[in-house]
Amino acid sequence: MPNAHDTLFRMLADPTRRAIFERLCREGEQTVGKLTAHAGVSQPAVSKHLGVLKQAGLVRDRHEGRQTHYSAQLSALTPLIDWTSEMTGFWENRFDDLEDLLKRMDQ
Repeated sequence: MPNAHDTLFRMLADPTRRAIFERLCREGEQTVGKLTAHAGVSQPAVSKHLGVLKQAGLVRDRHEGRQTHYSAQLSALTPLIDWTSEMTGFWENRFDDLEDLLKRMDQ
């Protein structure tokens, strides 16, 4: 069973899907029509991508009359933020170890 950050990486690996998510992050809530106008793909393709993002918890939809409005759920990125922090700590420790080794070699 994939863990949360594996799922999020997979969801955001598609460039169109990632662009839709980024647009929602930057510009806030939008309708499918508005997202389609800037996506470079058809409305059914945008809707499919939004469905995948919604299933992953990355977007939320809100119905108003005949229109559906989508918004980014930034809290869904927490597993990626945690993973990035973990990797940052790992590499910082490795660089510190390398620096120590190089100093010892210079002596």
